[in-house]
Amino acid sequence: MQEDLKKIIDYWKEMYSRKVKEYRPFQISADFKKFASIFAPGNSYLYIVNLHNFELEYVSDSVKNFVGKDAEQINVQELVKSILPEEIKSIKLKSRVISDFYTSFLDKEDVLDYKNMFSYRMKDADENIRIMLYQAFPLSVLENGAPEHVLCIQTDVTHLKITSTNTVSFIHMNGGKCYLNIDISEGKFDPEAYDHRKNDFSEIFTEREKQVVIKLSKGLNAEQIAGELNLSPHTIKTHRRNVLQKSGCTNTTELVAKCLTSGIIPHSLN
Repeated sequence: MQEDLKKIIDYWKEMYSRKVKEYRPFQISADFKKFASIFAPGNSYLYIVNLHNFELEYVSDSVKNFVGKDAEQINVQELVKSILPEEIKSIKLKSRVISDFYTSFLDKEDVLDYKNMFSYRMKDADENIRIMLYQAFPLSVLENGAPEHVLCIQTDVTHLKITSTNTVSFIHMNGGKCYLNIDISEGKFDPEAYDHRKNDFSEIFTEREKQVVIKLSKGLNAEQIAGELNLSPHTIKTHRRNVLQKSGCTNTTELVAKCLTSGIIPHSLN
């Protein structure tokens, strides 16, 4: 496993660090630290990574709730070690797709407009398995178009009872085109293969179907959802069958996971 983890980090360095020739620290303001303390409560932690050498320039104190060590003791290797062994192959493929998207597909002026996100499983310091939502936001970009500093936010979404999926989403933060639930099996980003009519659940689901999905993410069954929405259990089951068919998902846990990375389900939902 250690060798596999090293390969992930080596790949990141190969794809990004060779493009970031000079080390430049990110200027972390007092306002950012205030934002971090608000945005990273006990169920989340965040950090800034410099892609020149993959050093962490800032880590929120809440990281201790996940890895059992103080922020000052944390490096990328410590964070990667928490990933479950069964997730390693998927993380490698997701890394390749993300790298391809930012370094080969996007124009330089568009890099800062997109965040990427996916789910995965980790084991925390108390040996508990957690489902995590990973979100990464480039903070600066070089003249050659390569991201230089990246803000990463890790949120515990175990309460949503989802599974990790073999997809990654790219969200435009200013209302532009999004690329949602991209299949990672080929290890590359292929814009020609992307069909937003199939992947953008916000477009293919009705408002009622979205309501049902959010209720499902809370772990409610058809009878409970029916009571809350004043509908019959049969109607709820019909909605569930329809959203599974539209999304191409085989079960509710996969459906909820993909809806989370499509923005339909707020990750703070409880």
